[in-house]
Amino acid sequence: MRDEGVVRLGKPIDNSRVVRQVDPRTRREIWWLILLVSVLAGGLGLYAWPALEIRRAGLASVDLYREKERLVEENRKLRLEKAALENLRRVEAIAVHELGLKAPAPERSVVVEMSRALPPGTKVAGEGAPRREARSGGAGEVRP
Repeated sequence: MRDEGVVRLGKPIDNSRVVRQVDPRTRREIWWLILLVSVLAGGLGLYAWPALEIRRAGLASVDLYREKERLVEENRKLRLEKAALENLRRVEAIAVHELGLKAPAPERSVVVEMSRALPPGTKVAGEGAPRREARSGGAGEVRP
């Protein structure tokens, strides 16, 4: 059976007088669910945060160790370079061969001795101190 060409008219429904009432039990369940989810999320955050900080600190430690190793190697290379540059035989060879310098004659050489400057406030023994006379006599002798 086909209902072709048949139009059914339904009874119109008037919902204008229907008032929706809020169910207090449902609202309370929603608030409990929100509270439960927030507590679980907070607990998960508090659990995961230290682990993330430990991991971050470990990665920073590895980076610092690599930087230290690089600096130690650079320091070693710079010390070797300094030692090579301070080598007096090398300096003399460069002066003689490349710059054409010669050692001075002995009569033209002058040796200058300089005393070291003492830091301010230091005293040298014997300067400004009262002189003591040498005492003669045996041990235990008391003089007034």
